[in-house]
Amino acid sequence: MPAPDKGARSGRNGMSGPTRRQLLLGGAVAGVGAAAAIGTDHALSSTTSSAGEPSVPLNGQETVPFHGTHQAGIDTAAQANGLFVALDLLDGTDRGDLVRMMRILTDDAARLTQGVPALADSEPELALSPARLTVTFGFGPGFVARAQGQAPAWLKALPSFTVDRLLPEFCDGDLLLQIAADDPLTVAHAARMLLKDARSFASVRWSQQGFRRAHGTVKPGTTMRNLFGQVDGTSNPSPGTTDFDRVVWNAEGWLAGGTSAVVRRIGMDLDKWDRLDRGGREQSVGRYLSDGAPLTGTDELDEPDFAATTPIGFPVIPEFSHLRRARSENEAERIFRRAYNYDERPTGEGVSRSGLIFVSFQADVERQFVPIQRRLDQLDLLNEWTVPVGSAVFAIPPGCSEGGFVGDALLT
Repeated sequence: MPAPDKGARSGRNGMSGPTRRQLLLGGAVAGVGAAAAIGTDHALSSTTSSAGEPSVPLNGQETVPFHGTHQAGIDTAAQANGLFVALDLLDGTDRGDLVRMMRILTDDAARLTQGVPALADSEPELALSPARLTVTFGFGPGFVARAQGQAPAWLKALPSFTVDRLLPEFCDGDLLLQIAADDPLTVAHAARMLLKDARSFASVRWSQQGFRRAHGTVKPGTTMRNLFGQVDGTSNPSPGTTDFDRVVWNAEGWLAGGTSAVVRRIGMDLDKWDRLDRGGREQSVGRYLSDGAPLTGTDELDEPDFAATTPIGFPVIPEFSHLRRARSENEAERIFRRAYNYDERPTGEGVSRSGLIFVSFQADVERQFVPIQRRLDQLDLLNEWTVPVGSAVFAIPPGCSEGGFVGDALLT
């Protein structure tokens, strides 16, 4: 590159060389540049090693194994973003088609969850940061019927509850895709790839998108909060324990190693909730909002004392509280909650249009979930501010080994 012509840069008097003004400006610019360079070098040195690799592992590179006895996304620590998509099988989709569809879906899900692009990935760069991506498949009654399999007795619509105001656009479905990761772009890309795989066999019936705290916001193991500010899922069994295994995993037939999922969309009237004072909120929940401790305790995990009374004889934890209604003396009536919040564009005069995508896993819906929901339907004071608008039940088949596919115990 030729050297610059110094004469062309001379001052008005025709003298060559920089003027005082140019020197001052140049010094200032150089100073800013040096400071910026120092800042950049410092930032780079704090995040990268001498080899140019991140000194702290990126969460985007974390993976959850896909293959195994159970499907991932159930006992996996819940990710920040969840997408639930229910599909209806197209007319004419038969058992052979279901085998082909599940082979394709399984293969691409196995790739994507490990940070590998799908087989015909049109945007392969978007697959390289899995961020703990999991894909969990569930079968509705229609799927099992097309597969010519024996459906468990609980695989059907839930009984009618008086609190329900169900909308068809959020109910039922033949095939469920639960797609979850700590990055929303990862979820969106995986959903697009999998829906392209399925479009020759099924069409989308409904989809629901939810969120929890972003990765790194709270320490691992912290119970999620819903948009009422409540801790949600305190009494969950702990994954990896015999208690969890007993509550969640099925042991019968083609579902051995699998479970069931109840997906309920529950609208929450936050505008009406705003008019309730803190004491009233805690009475309706049965727990302190500050830390989730029962009203008879000091720690979230304290066992509630339902026999405790106030000085004038009223129960400390009211009979109508959510905590009291959700508990049972029957140890069989337990579930594993794995819910997500949703928050949509407000309409009308209200400030909020929000709610909870309630998701529970249990070995038997009729034996475990339905009795709990009946008690909540009868007296739970939270019904004053919540309304279920969607409901679906799915059988979650076991996991598969490499070379197999999800649902192979049913379909082969």
